[in-house]
Amino acid sequence: MGVEGCTKCIKYMLFVFNFIFWLAGGVILGVALWLRHDPQTSNLMMQQIGDKQPPSTFYVGIYILIAVGAVMMFVGFLGCYGAIQESQCLLGTFFACLVILFACEVAAGIWGFVHKDQIAKDVNQFYNEAFQQYTNPITSEAEKNKARSVLKVFHDTLDCCGTNSLTGLLTKVTTNDDLCPSTSILGSITNDCHKKINDLFSNKLYLIGIAAIVVAVIMIFEMILSMVLCCGIRNSSVY
Repeated sequence: MGVEGCTKCIKYMLFVFNFIFWLAGGVILGVALWLRHDPQTSNLMMQQIGDKQPPSTFYVGIYILIAVGAVMMFVGFLGCYGAIQESQCLLGTFFACLVILFACEVAAGIWGFVHKDQIAKDVNQFYNEAFQQYTNPITSEAEKNKARSVLKVFHDTLDCCGTNSLTGLLTKVTTNDDLCPSTSILGSITNDCHKKINDLFSNKLYLIGIAAIVVAVIMIFEMILSMVLCCGIRNSSVY
């Protein structure tokens, strides 16, 4: 026989929270895979200028999110099974996993807050190098073509041109090819690539931040409920 009364209610509450936690892990895993294969970010991150590789900071964060999502799904399943089976061992293991996950999430959140502008800064620097190589008059034709292909992907993906409003306008006026998107002169003034890159990665990090806060709240409730249920099972005289 199992627990009764309030402890039984806590048991099913913990099961529901664990199911939500398992779903949240699936959502984080899905969002991370979407960010990894999103055409906007994938096209930008696969470009290179000669031996110069694009910044890997963004993809490192994505791979961490994929691992976190997979671990959350496993821990959520462990919590559900432990609650239904009323196993103190499984609930204790579940609580320990939650504490470790919560500590890692806090550490990752602090690191992300400190370096929140680094990804966009690295991508902007990579774009600047391509732009300078393309506009440098002493650059060889082969290197200029490589830089042009990188700039073309940035411009078509983000619908922008130039490192700022003035360079975007000058690039559109002085180049006779299709390097810049076919927009109006006003569009070339307003759609500089630095702003577009900053907006792109700010929106991605905003989604990740919301997901992390929701998961942290769920984890706090689960840690409390798992310990209450574990104590209730231990003190219960109904077996």
